This record gives sequence, C-alpha cells and structure tokens, in this order.
Amino acid sequence: MSNNIKIYKVNKIEVGQLIINGKGNSKVWQKANLLDDFSYPWNKEIVPKTKFKALWDNENFHFIFEAIDKKIILIREKDTIDEINTSDRVELFFKKDNELNPYYCLEIDSAARVMDFRAYPNKKFQFDWKWPLNGLDIKSSLTDDGYVVEGSISIASLKHLNLINDSYIKAGIFRANYHQSSKGLVANWISWILPDSLNPNFHIPSSFGLLHLQNS
Repeated sequence: MSNNIKIYKVNKIEVGQLIINGKGNSKVWQKANLLDDFSYPWNKEIVPKTKFKALWDNENFHFIFEAIDKKIILIREKDTIDEINTSDRVELFFKKDNELNPYYCLEIDSAARVMDFRAYPNKKFQFDWKWPLNGLDIKSSLTDDGYVVEGSISIASLKHLNLINDSYIKAGIFRANYHQSSKGLVANWISWILPDSLNPNFHIPSSFGLLHLQNS
C-alpha cells in the first residue's frame, strides 16, 4: 500500500462480544484503536473533537463516532431525507475502486436516522437505493457535550457489495457540523483525509482512506 494513504487498523473480536446500544459504553471498545485525526479541510476554524473507533468479527463491522457538539442541529418534523441532509451528522462512504462507479454512502444524524444511498461520479445520487436488507443496525444517544452514533454493518452486506478486498475496506470517514448564520444553516465539513479539492467535496477518490481488518 502507498505510504501516502492513511490506514486505520480494525481489531478483531469474537462474534457476540459487542452489543451496541448507542451509548458506546461497552468495555469491548477498549480493544479498538482510537482515530481522532480529523480536520476542517476547507475551514481555518478550530475543529470540534471527533472520535472514531471500529472493531470487527466474522459477522459484523462495528463502528462508533463520538462527536463534540455544543449546539446540535437536528431538523425533525417529517423524518425526510432533506431533514437528515440539513442536520448534524456523521458519514461513512465506501468504494470498490477509484472509478467510484458506484460507491456507497451512509449518513447518520444524532437521532440515528440513516440516509443511505448509492452514488456515481459527479455526485449522481440514487436515493431510492437502500443498504442490503438486515445489513445495518444503528443506534445513537445524546451526551453532555455532543452525541454518539454506534452501528454494526454486516460482513455479508459488505461482501455482497464487493467492498472487502484482501482484508481492506476503502472508506471515507466524515462529519457534517452545521451552524446558524445570516444566510441560514451552513455546514462545516470534517474529514479524516484531506481531499484533493479546493472546494468542499467528499465525493472524489482522494477523500478515502483504508480500513485494515486485522486477523488476530
């Protein structure tokens, strides 16, 4: 693998060892590596703290986000995609290759609502597509200083979408942090990777890193 590509090592646990509840308080998470190397690629402000961890077993890929957010934006009236799209949220993108034809997106707000869609180059989004049946389990909770999103993605669904290759998953790990301005709601985009783009855009090959599934 290229030395320029960021790699996060996903430690392995036994099936059934981790039960997610949206609070992230299982001691099993202590077995995971901490990823907190997040930044504002297109903003010079101080980035709010974001923590990400992942573990896997023979049945599921488990993940958790802990987001520091003193003023959570959650638009919730009709539980529509547009509401999720204008709410504070965390995001996981998955690609098979740099062609991005297609790639897959999971965007999850603080109420554990999921906007899952298939995408194609140049931001062509297919919102009527859904993650494979029974492939997702997502929970969340609010904390004193932000929110937690915890989830499990079935290994079967990742394999079905051809997203695991030689124990590697090509993934983007992001966060949308909204604030009110004179122009209305404005998003500051947070990323693990610094994408090769002058303008905010996660929908390009350079915004992805690698998740390495450890076998021991």
